[in-house]
Amino acid sequence: MWLTGAVRHRSMDNMTGNRHTHANQHFVPAAGHDWLLPFYDPVWALLGGSSHLKAFVARAEIEPDHNVLEIGCGTGNLTLMLKRSHPEARVVGLDPDPKALARARAKAARAAVTIELDQGFSQELPYPDASFDRVFSSFMFHHLDLPTKEATLREVGRVLVPGGSLHLVDFGGPARLNRLFHSGRQLRDNAEDRVLTLMREAGFGNAEAVQHRLLGGITQYRACA
Repeated sequence: MWLTGAVRHRSMDNMTGNRHTHANQHFVPAAGHDWLLPFYDPVWALLGGSSHLKAFVARAEIEPDHNVLEIGCGTGNLTLMLKRSHPEARVVGLDPDPKALARARAKAARAAVTIELDQGFSQELPYPDASFDRVFSSFMFHHLDLPTKEATLREVGRVLVPGGSLHLVDFGGPARLNRLFHSGRQLRDNAEDRVLTLMREAGFGNAEAVQHRLLGGITQYRACA
């Protein structure tokens, strides 16, 4: 049986270009534009997205009794992988985009996988303090402006149990590579050294880059609450 969890249904108030306004807050859809959403999963599969994240998930050392959250879960690829890899753990996905969540729900139903999917924002996590052992973020962080990055990290620290950990993968890499491959405004504060500084300023300990993929400047991070 598949459960949707406490899904929060709120109306999408305005749409402007590739940014949506939802409850007076903005977000970029999972695929960048709504019309690209049907192509998101096929492109993910073509690029071998799941295989690239296996080591990312393994490094988190998830235990059977852990509560696990993915922020910005989109269509649920990583959320489903987490649950398949750790069927005894409670796995929750959060995203502000109802269209992406609808696709995640459909995929979970087809796979008969029990996950929880909530609608909400990473900078205002709708969960109690110290309610998760692991928090994941996959290719979402670069969508956030600097104040939202800072607020998101503070919220992640709040919902993590003491000793819990954040596991983040995103475009960035060393600052020089970041400028070479990604010149957009969204990536300005996504260089590796900047992300690590933001994690430390948010109160995380042992913030580190644990793996680089030079093509595209992709970096995996880990930090402890």
